[in-house]
Amino acid sequence: MIAIIDYGVGNLYSLSHSLSFLGIENKVTRNEADILGADKIILPGVGAFGDARNKLRETGMDRLVLQMAASGAPLLGICLGMQLLFEKSYEYGEHMGLGLLPGEICPLKPDIPNSLKVPHIGWNSLRILGESPLLKEIQEGDSVYYVHSFYAKGAGDAVKAASEYGVMVPGLVQKGNVFGAQFHPEKSGPVGLKMLKAFGEEA
Repeated sequence: MIAIIDYGVGNLYSLSHSLSFLGIENKVTRNEADILGADKIILPGVGAFGDARNKLRETGMDRLVLQMAASGAPLLGICLGMQLLFEKSYEYGEHMGLGLLPGEICPLKPDIPNSLKVPHIGWNSLRILGESPLLKEIQEGDSVYYVHSFYAKGAGDAVKAASEYGVMVPGLVQKGNVFGAQFHPEKSGPVGLKMLKAFGEEA
């Protein structure tokens, strides 16, 4: 069973619907026993980093995420949920992340041409940069759907796929059992469903 962590941030039910469509057992929950008893966990999120980090802390979900990651359970962060896995964010101040992935979350605007809009909203093709179980059915150039104003820098070889938007934006990252998608798999059509299916199959 995949536990989708409900800490008050994110469109949880479209994600749950996508997993159910694939026949993958899942549950939107903030119950500690559900989360610790899950085979895998997903950390979703939309909005501001600092607010989401505070809600994780207030609900105790940060402790559970770290505990599950340390146990070896596959963990997938999506959009803001991915950003929370990094060491630090500079979104409206400086905020410490969960530290499960190397690097920092920085604003897109200073790093891209003025002709490109922020937030970055829309479909972009993926450039595959490394191996990951989530990419096993993904082809170079497959497109995914992004909605974000900040991106990961300094992630090194944890970046497994990226998209060009004035800079190379890490789209899929992985370090061991910890995965992150800056794009929204649940909004990325058949390509996103392939990734969610691969995560569901990940031991």
